[in-house]
Amino acid sequence: MQTVTINNLTKKFGSTVAIDNLSLNIKKGKITGLIGADGAGKTTLLRTIIGLLLPSEGEIDVLGFNPETQKNELNLHIGYMPQKFGLYEDLTVIENLNLYADLKQVPHDFEKMLEFTSLAPFQDRLAGALSGGMKQKLGLACTLLGNPEFLLLDEPSVGVDPISRRDLMKMVRNMISPETTVLWSTAYLDEAHSFDTAVVLDKGKVIYEGKPHDLAHTPQEFENKVIDLMGGYNKEESLIAKNYDYKAPDVELTVEADNLEKRYGSFYAVKNNTFKIKKGEIFGLLGPNGAGKSTSFKMMCGLAKPTSGTARIMGIDIIKHPAKARSNLGYMAQKFSLYGSLTVRQNLDFFALVYGISILKRKAKVDEIIEVFGLKEYEKCPAEELPLGLKQRLSMAAALIHNPPVLFLDEPTSGVDVLTRRDFWNHITSLAKKGVTILVTTHFMDEAEFCDRISLFYKGQTVAIGTPEELKQKAGANDMETAFINLIKESEVDK
Repeated sequence: MQTVTINNLTKKFGSTVAIDNLSLNIKKGKITGLIGADGAGKTTLLRTIIGLLLPSEGEIDVLGFNPETQKNELNLHIGYMPQKFGLYEDLTVIENLNLYADLKQVPHDFEKMLEFTSLAPFQDRLAGALSGGMKQKLGLACTLLGNPEFLLLDEPSVGVDPISRRDLMKMVRNMISPETTVLWSTAYLDEAHSFDTAVVLDKGKVIYEGKPHDLAHTPQEFENKVIDLMGGYNKEESLIAKNYDYKAPDVELTVEADNLEKRYGSFYAVKNNTFKIKKGEIFGLLGPNGAGKSTSFKMMCGLAKPTSGTARIMGIDIIKHPAKARSNLGYMAQKFSLYGSLTVRQNLDFFALVYGISILKRKAKVDEIIEVFGLKEYEKCPAEELPLGLKQRLSMAAALIHNPPVLFLDEPTSGVDVLTRRDFWNHITSLAKKGVTILVTTHFMDEAEFCDRISLFYKGQTVAIGTPEELKQKAGANDMETAFINLIKESEVDK
């Protein structure tokens, strides 16, 4: 039995074809993963299935309803969690749940939900004060209210640590009925490998539909097979690194954190954070959501004042000489922080100006960055209208446009497709070989293997530090995800 039947669906935006004559059946009671590169049509397909967008051509049947003409009736049977779920950040956890229960006209019975999500102790906390993982759990809890027959999740685990990702998966599997159908868009191919069905989209067309295990039996093999289906990945010389015009620093230690602390009342967001990074080193800062990684980044960039301690960039104290220290730094924030109303080109022009690139070199530099990051067809598009993955490309491009000797990248590949992730890391590792120092956070544990050293951060403190191999040995694990989970659990026992 089918929950969704799609015949010859086409969706156009002007001359752009987002969905191209697509036909697809989604089986009832199964979890189907939706995979594809940035701009492949995943979000457009989800929105068209539930009637938020109208098809240009073709037919869709969802639970016996036509979403184009029976959207209101269909809404009573579905739960939809978009990429940016509409939590009210100035309302508490319980107030958000009450609001969504009222909107869905269901009872205010949240005891099981709060217990399962571990949100029970935080009912009175503002949603805006929750960690990324907790926000996603709350968003999913609101979506699950009313036991929808059909659950559509648009990348619910983006920016979520491995422990919280497992919690989200467990939450969906344990809190839906056996008859509920789930359509789950994801950038994590290990996640998609665990689903009942995988649908791979490319340029608005289905290029694979079937059981993930029919394609490959391990997550890594599955990722490679999906990449092959999408045309393969050919690693080429990084043009960013090749054209990175900067003077290699004379200092050996380019980044130093010296007893950094950030306290809010009696709560320590970061406590006694100390480490040193050498020139050309890729240093990973790993940890669960809310561990204090982004707070550390902000203090080290001079964007947040430490309660105590300091940091040095290229030997320059960030507290005493913030502007001089920051001039050596390129910073990519976790949340998209560019100007949404400006186009892609206007954003890059602005940052080139701010970073002091001369007017004679500016156009050539912006042209180069647009070409290397695959942004040519989007250069006139307002940044706020870009898909999540393309926003990440633009953010990274802006961070390194001035060729700084030090890069701080806070979850640079969050929400980025597997091909673009490989491109990003090709640039990162190539820049490191040229002597650029890189401090990076990531929730993709396969990416942690690219780091020279890793500091595992939890509850504001370093719980382990070393090379990827050293951390795996310490945790008795064969892979970084298992090492991450084991070391976090060990630190809980120690406390």
